[in-house]
Amino acid sequence: MTDHTSLDREIAVEQRQLDRVYARLAELRRAAARAERDGYRLARVGTFGALVERDAMVFHAAQRRHLLDAEHEGLVFGRLDLREGQTLYVGRLGVRDENAETLVVDWRAPAAEPFYRATPAAPLGVIRRRTIQSSDERVTRIEDDLLDPSAAPAEMTVVGDGALLASLSKATGRGMRDIVATIQREQDEAIRSPGSGVTIVSGGPGTGKTAVALHRAAYLLYSDRNRYAGGGILVVGPSSVFVEYVASVLPSLGEESATLRSLGTLFTGLTSTRTDPPDVAAVKGSLRMRRVLERAARDAVPDGPTELRLLYRGELLRLTRAELDAIRDRALPRGARRNEVRRAGFDGIFAALWAQARKLRVGRLPEQRAFEDEIAERPEFREFLKAWWPRLHPRHVLGWLARPERLRGYAGGIFSRAEIRLLDAAWRTLDTEGLTIADIALLDELDALLGKPVQPARRTRDPYTLAGGVRELSTHADRQRAARAAARQRPEDYREYAHVVVDEAQDVSPMQWRMIGRRGRLASWTVVGDPAQTAWTGDQAELSRARDQALGRRRQHRFTLTTNYRNPAEIFAVAAAEIRRVDPDLPLPTAVRSTGVEPVRQVVPAAELAAATVAAAEALLAEVPGTVGVITPVPRRDEVAGWLGERGGTRLQVVTSLQAKGMEYDGVVLVAPGEIRADPGSGVRTLYVALSRATQRLITLDITG
Repeated sequence: MTDHTSLDREIAVEQRQLDRVYARLAELRRAAARAERDGYRLARVGTFGALVERDAMVFHAAQRRHLLDAEHEGLVFGRLDLREGQTLYVGRLGVRDENAETLVVDWRAPAAEPFYRATPAAPLGVIRRRTIQSSDERVTRIEDDLLDPSAAPAEMTVVGDGALLASLSKATGRGMRDIVATIQREQDEAIRSPGSGVTIVSGGPGTGKTAVALHRAAYLLYSDRNRYAGGGILVVGPSSVFVEYVASVLPSLGEESATLRSLGTLFTGLTSTRTDPPDVAAVKGSLRMRRVLERAARDAVPDGPTELRLLYRGELLRLTRAELDAIRDRALPRGARRNEVRRAGFDGIFAALWAQARKLRVGRLPEQRAFEDEIAERPEFREFLKAWWPRLHPRHVLGWLARPERLRGYAGGIFSRAEIRLLDAAWRTLDTEGLTIADIALLDELDALLGKPVQPARRTRDPYTLAGGVRELSTHADRQRAARAAARQRPEDYREYAHVVVDEAQDVSPMQWRMIGRRGRLASWTVVGDPAQTAWTGDQAELSRARDQALGRRRQHRFTLTTNYRNPAEIFAVAAAEIRRVDPDLPLPTAVRSTGVEPVRQVVPAAELAAATVAAAEALLAEVPGTVGVITPVPRRDEVAGWLGERGGTRLQVVTSLQAKGMEYDGVVLVAPGEIRADPGSGVRTLYVALSRATQRLITLDITG
């Protein structure tokens, strides 16, 4: 890894370039504003030609100023060091200096293509590719890929994971150079897998699965931009912590092509970060849950009206509970979606009342249409219809399962009594503690079962029509840009992605596969994961069936990554010993570097755990230049965060053993590993994950007794 001094020096280099770019941007913004003002002054000439010239000048100047303002944040995100000695900076728009020399290459320009397409196996003339992350106008992080080590000048500094490959490639002996070639070849083949079908990448901790998935997304965008930028790319991760991490290291994929979501945020409008115990998550994630939800989606509304009594022209019209249930069942045949057939239910009520009125020989009974209009005008009747067949949100129906008697009715004969008790205990706190990540998939299933309420069609407003019907003057190019912008505006609940990336796929439950599958019906897929790290304790056959259904019959391309270049051998040996407890013959990746520093294991009394945690975190913050992760058992997360307070600022992060999946830190403090291991379902596998997050230092804190 890069030492702190070298990292600071390289960040300072990029900051100087960024300062030049933003200074030039300010000049261009001022020039655009002057041009806009000069255009307005032309109107004083008073001729028709001057007015036309004014409109053109003002339009183009305002457009340029808007573009410069819109692309201010994260303007420069990449750098390419080329074989011929040239350096190119890649950004959201092209910028030239006052002498017309290029400061930034627009990411859409052909010159920027190697930033997305170059790989170690095909470097395209690139020696080093650098990703630059910034906040406002300050460089916050840089990460390098050394694509052509043989051409790298001796003075070239490489930071991040690229520094490891650089050091390995310069190591004496053929063995290390062969390892570097293996890493590059394995990853490159997966990245360049055919765009169609399903690419499945498996590999143990530290093998670069996530990096492969994200570089593959960039590769696909450049190989077929019309398809993938137009349809969009969805990246799904296991937790919000993971998604935030990926967002901070993801090379820009251009405009709005990539959508990042965690499993707890895939259902529009609701978010969850809370996890269930593994046994509860296994029940909620089971495919059998769909049958339970189907029953709930067809049932009568809790506390809804059980009969309809209506006095009409001196006669009492009455529909009993049984009659109302029969009307609902007829209006809701199997496969129908409740919110979409609401009108059919209302029609059934009208028809039943009309038939009863005729049977009672109501005096002066009008024609059926007039009868229905007359009934519909009554406020009490309209209130009955709303209460009997309301527009239902999936959250309403999930709430019905929190009622023990309803849960037993829906789940009886599908789940065992023990499983029903688990669900009952979990959902009793639904209103007070909120949704769990597993519940989000159930809401998405209910959304598919209920459908969307029928809405009246809305007229699309012409964006160039002003008040009073006056239409704004616009050019053909102006309207083309507006049309492209409108095409990019996807609905909030978009489900027609061109490509779907699923990271940490081993933890996706059957019901979650169904949720993701609804968004990938038209997509090709990249699926990355490691079966050895799975936290899923449910039915494996169900899991395979749900995954296969989501991926469809698309052709599959499989790749295995075998080299762990995240963990030092000393740290991975501890993790490997843990997973061997449950799977002695499991093939594990090879850790290729050694630091000579053994992990530290401390055993402390429970009363001293807080002080030991603080001391260990402070020691690592002083020892490593980068990030420190404090990994805890799920129930202890908030408690441990309270011990640490604001120590370390953004360099220190407290996460649960589940949230740690997919993450990496320079140093890790693992709190109470015995409590993680003790979980009877996936405890050892979860601990294996936690032990393999550190790139430099590891301290474990066990509790005596």
